[in-house]
Amino acid sequence: MSDTPVTGAIWAALPVPAFLIVQRNGQETILECNPAAELFMAASSAQLAGEPAYDRLSIDAPIEEAASRARINRAPIFINDADVCTGERPPVLCNLQLAPMNDDAQTLLLLIAPRDIAGRLGRTQAVKAAAKSAIGMSAMLAHEIKNPLAGITGAAQLLSMNLPPQDREMTNLIVEESRRIVKLLEQVEQFGDQRPPDCTEVNIHDVLERARRSAMVGFGAHMRINDNYDPSLPGTWADADQLLQVFLNLLKNAAEAQPNGGTIRIRTYFERGLQLRGREGQRLSLPLHVEIIDDGPGLPPEIAENIFEPFVSGRENGTGLGLALVSKIIAAHDGWIEVDQRPDQTIFRVSLPMAPRPPGKPPVAKAPTTKVPTAGTSGATTSIPTTARPRETR
Repeated sequence: MSDTPVTGAIWAALPVPAFLIVQRNGQETILECNPAAELFMAASSAQLAGEPAYDRLSIDAPIEEAASRARINRAPIFINDADVCTGERPPVLCNLQLAPMNDDAQTLLLLIAPRDIAGRLGRTQAVKAAAKSAIGMSAMLAHEIKNPLAGITGAAQLLSMNLPPQDREMTNLIVEESRRIVKLLEQVEQFGDQRPPDCTEVNIHDVLERARRSAMVGFGAHMRINDNYDPSLPGTWADADQLLQVFLNLLKNAAEAQPNGGTIRIRTYFERGLQLRGREGQRLSLPLHVEIIDDGPGLPPEIAENIFEPFVSGRENGTGLGLALVSKIIAAHDGWIEVDQRPDQTIFRVSLPMAPRPPGKPPVAKAPTTKVPTAGTSGATTSIPTTARPRETR
């Protein structure tokens, strides 16, 4: 694809993943791919060249039959709404195009146009609008309800002082239930807090480790919590305390989805490509990604599309405010949150911008790393941040 400067420039500038695929020894093989495909596959062109195409690209469609028809008819083939999986990440809904090259009909051009980002971005905007519409109401109700509750609690406590021990059960119940409602209202007040985050440059792994340690000694004590951190991630521009609240909420959801124990995985990685328009209209890149992955039963299908909206919950007695608050915090940070579901796996993915770099200031050095053995290998090592414990379990 780089025979001439113009051809090479067009190939590199294609905004969608593009592959040249050739049939060798009866197997479809990747000949070359463009930069967008490298990002999509999280692998370089050199790594992918010569690899079996449909081993690296799992496509939920009769792709080999379509390739054969494209070669025989010397005409392009279009496949809409096919799930494409590139490895560990969940499937992506895509439109595909297969077309034979003019000079060599045996070589096919495969274009993959992911559809999920645009659709999910639209849902994210809807979530933001729903959150804003509930903020005023929630703050007002929380304030108005807490005042009479304080009176009810005080009155019940005064009554109990003049009752015999056997008759105090009902007043104790009033006090306990009033306190439970106050805790709920405090959540509602948090949701209604519209103060902007107090942002500084934050090492996201420090925040994740604080959340992981809190989970291990509290609500997640029955879980195995493993980590897979990319130690080279630069800092993000965030309010560390608010991010901690986000990750604690996500870890708590994952732990509550598996009451009998299981595994939660925390993964971080760097990947360019996702962009959003910021609150001030500027275009922001969100290359820092955090995934919280659990092996629980997943979200009920009837609420999966609306899980970040206020008062939507998949748990009995759930308030439906935890994930709405998470969504609100991430939106205030000009970030993006989404949920993906695969069989026996739920993935919450948070994407955040990098911290701005003042002119002339060098990049922050990578986090210190420790070489540790990789499970299942002999002598192999992997680099992890010193703040993280590799594959730690309870």
